[in-house]
Amino acid sequence: MSVLSVVHADVPLSPLSTLGVGGRAAWFRTARHDADVADAQEWSASRGIPMFVLGGGSNLVIADEGFDGLVLRIALEGRSFESRGEETIVRAAAGESWDAVVEATVARQLAGLECLSGIPGTVGGTPIQNVGAYGQEVGDSIARVDAFDRSTGAMVALAGAECRFSYRMSRFKRDEPDRFVICAVTFNLRRGAPSMTYPDVVRALGASGSHAPTVADVRDAVLAIRRSKGMVVDAADPDSRSVGSFFMNPVVSEAQREEISRRAGEPSPGFVVTGGVKLPAAWLIERAGFARGFGDGAVGISTKHPLALVNRGGAAAADVLRLATTIKRQVLDRFGVPLRTEPVFVGFDNNDAVSYLRSA
Repeated sequence: MSVLSVVHADVPLSPLSTLGVGGRAAWFRTARHDADVADAQEWSASRGIPMFVLGGGSNLVIADEGFDGLVLRIALEGRSFESRGEETIVRAAAGESWDAVVEATVARQLAGLECLSGIPGTVGGTPIQNVGAYGQEVGDSIARVDAFDRSTGAMVALAGAECRFSYRMSRFKRDEPDRFVICAVTFNLRRGAPSMTYPDVVRALGASGSHAPTVADVRDAVLAIRRSKGMVVDAADPDSRSVGSFFMNPVVSEAQREEISRRAGEPSPGFVVTGGVKLPAAWLIERAGFARGFGDGAVGISTKHPLALVNRGGAAAADVLRLATTIKRQVLDRFGVPLRTEPVFVGFDNNDAVSYLRSA
């Protein structure tokens, strides 16, 4: 079958995003095998059109104008578990459901991913964002990333250290955002005690009366916490029609933290990390005047969590940008802290609002 026979024209993208906004793709193709990725790259390059790689659509804001190029949806499947002494090597294709992979590791009593339960999207997106939650980051467990290198037209295997992971960041997002198409991820996991460093998780486990929590107990606690915040995708929960956390938790100096506390009129929460003190962006947003449930037409802030901007129904991408820009400016004016955004912005060319949101 020729490549042309599996490329479709004028495909709507909003149904493929958890936020539910955005226009159409000029061209669209689904990759079910590694070879499909190479074919799609060749197809787009030969026509001089850009290619955007789409995973689970859980961390995207797509422009109302859509994407004037080829959108390649990654649907590669397959996972394997191999025991090597005390370690278990877990390999998952990029199109696999992330939470299904976490659930499978927890079922085998493997520690390392349990606090990342309930995060929407696919495996291939996790190294890009270095997804993290409740004291864990996926980069801590990644041994290797298999990817198609668009600059050479060849598959490559990158060790975890080569991915340059940092807080919500990697080489795939910061340094070379258009170079690699992730096809599979390999994790090193082992049986052992679960991670229980995050206060919310510790409190939830204590309330449940669990004295020696297992990885399954931690997964259950994390899922319950995420549901309470509208952070588990659920068609019946309008608060989950979002990209999850829209803003990252900023890291500030101790002097900045003292100034923020002075401006707020109360001590700011936070904890010491490498490079300073990490503050909850949700706390800053609420004290800048944005309560949970705040509305701005067809968009608003989740009733469960101030970091989630939600599509209340019929919203456009422009509506989302307007609210996000207002929040960022008001937090900056109130506390002097420039919030950084988490989602990827697709199809926005020379957009002033996106440029501002991306700025430090």
